Amino acid sequence: MILTGKEDLRVIKTIKGIKASFEELICEKDYERITVKELCERAEINKKTFYHYYETLDHLLKEMQEELSSGFLERIKDFSLPKDLDLVNREFFLYAQSQGTAYEKITCGGNYRTIRDEMTFEVNRHGWSASNSRLASIAPNAEILTGLAILGEDCQNNRSAVANEISEWVKALGVL
Repeated sequence: MILTGKEDLRVIKTIKGIKASFEELICEKDYERITVKELCERAEINKKTFYHYYETLDHLLKEMQEELSSGFLERIKDFSLPKDLDLVNREFFLYAQSQGTAYEKITCGGNYRTIRDEMTFEVNRHGWSASNSRLASIAPNAEILTGLAILGEDCQNNRSAVANEISEWVKALGVL
């Protein structure tokens, strides 16, 4: 349940508890191994409460994906593609750094390919929709896949990404 700020304080605390517990579990294990029972125990709620807000864990993950995508899109809303591609790439890595381990696992982990593809599609749809570039149909995928590959390498090596450096690498690859 995406919070609007108009909910009762108990609802807000419950949803925040569910999401925080879910993020902790994502950091600890593969998504396929997370159960509603385990999530509810961690969030200190009963299963009925969970199912009141979410049909399945997939729905919770989908909501998390939407929130992550919209957060990134908010950061790049004033950029124009393809002109500001280097700035968009820089923001991607800064955003990734600011989101923590769960975001890294979703972005870099093999078990999250479907959700990662949905996030990529959403960013492409909004970011490149106004572009008149003839490369608008292929450049976003090349840009994002390159960025994800670099971020994946960075996550795998337990180093923190240096947004400016990575942005320059992607720019130097001559995607556009």
